[in-house]
This record gives sequence, C-alpha cells and structure tokens, in this order.
Amino acid sequence: MSRPVESGRVYIVGAGPGDPELLTLRAAAVLQAADVVFHDQLVSPEVLALAAPGAELVVSGHRAGQAKRDPADTTAAIVERARRGDVVCRLKGGDPFVFGRGGEDLDALLRHGVPCEVVPGISAALAGPAAAGVPVTYRGVARSVLIVTGHQRDPEGKLCWERLRADTVVVLMGGMRLASIAAEMLAAGWEATTPALVVSAATTPRQRQAQAPLGEIEECCRAAGLQAPACLVVGPVVDFARRFMVAAGAVAAR
Repeated sequence: MSRPVESGRVYIVGAGPGDPELLTLRAAAVLQAADVVFHDQLVSPEVLALAAPGAELVVSGHRAGQAKRDPADTTAAIVERARRGDVVCRLKGGDPFVFGRGGEDLDALLRHGVPCEVVPGISAALAGPAAAGVPVTYRGVARSVLIVTGHQRDPEGKLCWERLRADTVVVLMGGMRLASIAAEMLAAGWEATTPALVVSAATTPRQRQAQAPLGEIEECCRAAGLQAPACLVVGPVVDFARRFMVAAGAVAAR
C-alpha cells in the first residue's frame, strides 16, 4: 500500500525530464494530492497537467536570461501554505538534488521547522542522452560520466576543464553558453573531432537534437534552431546515437 500524502508537509519533488510517464509513482501521488504546486519553469506542461483539479499552480523559477525571483520569497510562501495545513508540492525539473537547488530549498524549509519529504526524479543528465540514443556508459567505450552545469552565477567564471575529465561529459543548462563551453573544452585539450550532441526538450513531443564534432557543435545547433532546455553530451558514446535512436525515439514520440 502506498504511503499517505500528508497535509501541512512540503514535498520537494523531481518532475523528471519532461515525459509525464517518466514520473515516479510517489511523485504522481503527491502531484495529484497537492493543494498548491510551486513549480520551476522547466517543468513540462504535460507534467503540470497531472496536478489535481483546482490545485493552485505557482511559477517559482526562472529561465536563464530572465529576471530572477528571490528564493527567500518562494520559501516564505511555501512555509505559509504548509503552516496553513495545505499539501505543498515544490516541483522541480529532473531530480531536485541534481543542479535543482533542492538541497538549498530543503535546508531553508528545515530551518523554519517545516516537515519535508524529498521525492527523487529522473535527471535530465541521464534521460536526455538516453532519449537521444546515447548510453552515457558502455562497456569498453565509457566507464565514467561527468555531469556539470553550464549555468554560472559569475559571467566571468569558468569551469576548470583541465581537471574535469571523464569518458562521457554531460552539460546541463548550457544552451546559452554552448559556444564558450565548447571553446573552453577545446582549449583544455579536448579534440575538435570529439563526438558531441545537443538534445533539446528531451522525452517530450518537442524533442530535437543535433550531432556534430565538438568543434562544430555550436554552429550545428544554431543552424538547427535548437532552444533551451537542452543538454550537451560529449564523448565517444555519442556515436551510438544514430543507431540507437530507433529505440530511443519511441520515448520522445509518446
């Protein structure tokens, strides 16, 4: 028997990569019981459509380049609704603890004495490549995966690509910085011919992708008109995409 969804509690829920069928059973149960859903903008419309009839939907995040919302304001609103006795769902794209600021949210809510539960989700760092036909690990080809964020608080800051090495690299939220990310990787020693792929809106009907060598991937994506949300995958496993997309495409087509 499933556990009850309790009133007066905040559920920090991973919404998965976009396809509502990829939600966990626990995430779906919370979403359908919630009185109010505070959701990031990256949560897909298909997932939001599963909220209970009459549930209040509150946008609580922002996309890169947009005006930022103060996290403290969101926390205060969530605390107020939980203390009122509502079932509160804090819905985040992918997994809340993988570049979703779920840890920061949990820390803030616990400091206010609010009961919380974390509901993990499928991270786009794994689902995005899979939906594009890319296995991030493959015996004899890739035995390590590096997941980094392409979003940075300091516009002048750079990742130390000289120290960040793995057989497969997945960059989340890097669509707006694709040219600079590729340039930084090349300057750090990656070969320009390294296979690379960008997948946009993975697992949803809007999924699109582009594949090219690392030295050409930004130009290829620009020509294809790919938009955020998107993730970049770099490494020899990208070469599986054209063969495996026959099976992976069924995920995106649902």
